[in-house]
Amino acid sequence: MINIASAPFDPGAELSAFEKKASGAGAVVSFIGKVRATAGEDTVKALYLEHYPGVTERSIGEIESEARQRWAIDDAHIIHRVGELQPGEPIVMVCVASAHRREAFEAADFLMDYLKTKAMFWKKEVREGGEAWIEPRKEDYKDAARWRGSARDDEEE
Repeated sequence: MINIASAPFDPGAELSAFEKKASGAGAVVSFIGKVRATAGEDTVKALYLEHYPGVTERSIGEIESEARQRWAIDDAHIIHRVGELQPGEPIVMVCVASAHRREAFEAADFLMDYLKTKAMFWKKEVREGGEAWIEPRKEDYKDAARWRGSARDDEEE
């Protein structure tokens, strides 16, 4: 399931619902990303995320399908916020269920690397020192490069 959400979500409630839905799985892995309170030496006041409705969900659905082809996963749930977020708020949550832990860990890691480098989101930080559009870091592209060889190679742009 893919949910692009403009309203805050409760990671605990989302994980609980996912675990109930995937009750037959031997492993459930979840990741929650939060808005950082600092960017370098600046304090982050807010983070704005924009997306292209329909296109963003479709592209995330394609990468979720690829994860299902690569690993034997039972289910996946991806939530990504858009709009204005405050420091400390959850921005993204990825849950993966599988019969075995390694499959769940690797699929969740793969999905996060895609969300970090290729998903169609535009992010702007409002900091004490001004505003700045933010892009993936070199480290993000390096992480994503581990998955090369698929139909969707991750390349630094």
